[in-house]
Amino acid sequence: MQWRRPIAHEYDAVARFEVEEFVSDNVVILRNVIAEEKRRRSVEILKLRGAPHRSGEFSFTIVPGQGISVIPLAHITMRQQASQERVSLGNAELDAMYGGGAYRDAVTFVSGPTGIGKTIMASTFSAAGIAAGERCLLQSFEESRDQIMRNALSWGMDLDAMERSGLLRVVSEHPEVASLEDHYVSIRQVLDEFQPQRIVIDNLSALERVATQRGLRDFIIGLTSLLRQDDVSSLFTSATTSLLGTQSVTESHASAMTDAIVLLRYVEVAGAVRRALAVLKVRGSAHDGQIREFTIDDSGFHIGEPFTGLAGLLAGSIAQWQTDAPGPSGGTGGEGASS
Repeated sequence: MQWRRPIAHEYDAVARFEVEEFVSDNVVILRNVIAEEKRRRSVEILKLRGAPHRSGEFSFTIVPGQGISVIPLAHITMRQQASQERVSLGNAELDAMYGGGAYRDAVTFVSGPTGIGKTIMASTFSAAGIAAGERCLLQSFEESRDQIMRNALSWGMDLDAMERSGLLRVVSEHPEVASLEDHYVSIRQVLDEFQPQRIVIDNLSALERVATQRGLRDFIIGLTSLLRQDDVSSLFTSATTSLLGTQSVTESHASAMTDAIVLLRYVEVAGAVRRALAVLKVRGSAHDGQIREFTIDDSGFHIGEPFTGLAGLLAGSIAQWQTDAPGPSGGTGGEGASS
């Protein structure tokens, strides 16, 4: 077997004399490519004489005491069975919008601008699992453990007490402390050790600072496949690139790989900034597709009535009142009621 990095360039000739791969039975190529000012290690089995193998590059990292650990895209298989069990997201109105809660093995993706309420939704999801006696892992790439505990307490959730009960584990790391592949290995190790029934990743878009687009895609595919195989209920959050909610790189990668999508947006109505929520997708279930207002107070988040007479809410464009439609507050829209 020949183990060799391309010498002249990562994607140039496989070997120095350009004949070694023809006389070798097996050829494995290791690459350490820099793209977008970020490094990504990958392994490719170019040749495995007499045996089937997966083609293409797969991200890997080196784990002390264990050796090479490959993000397992190479052996992902489709599940033959899907869970019919429903679990609560921690909010009765949101459960109703889902058509009765999320499926046990579903991956929920919550997207919205900074400060909109993604973390409170994630904390509520965690607290609901703990109230049901389930173990929950809360992995944060944006806030410290103390910030998470303080903020949750202001919403009426004592995560510190939940952690002391042994049902919650909070892990907080800045993305820059490790490579994307190392973060994947760390999460997988905690999953193996703690065996949670729920997991929250807050927030995926922070990983864009240390990942290439290809690496981030591999990370999301590998993690969601791992969670589905173990029937782990999961919720991922992602921040959009602007306050009006334009799409992020993470959103474009994750939307097709997740089972449910919740969009959170700021909207301007009659000179005031309000919050809007929409459930865009719940795979395998009927759901409420209306755009509803939601609010946050010291008891959590609350979903209200649908916005009516408005257009362009999710696109971030100026929302216009229709002249014959009542506004969300019950008033009648007319001239001067545009936002």
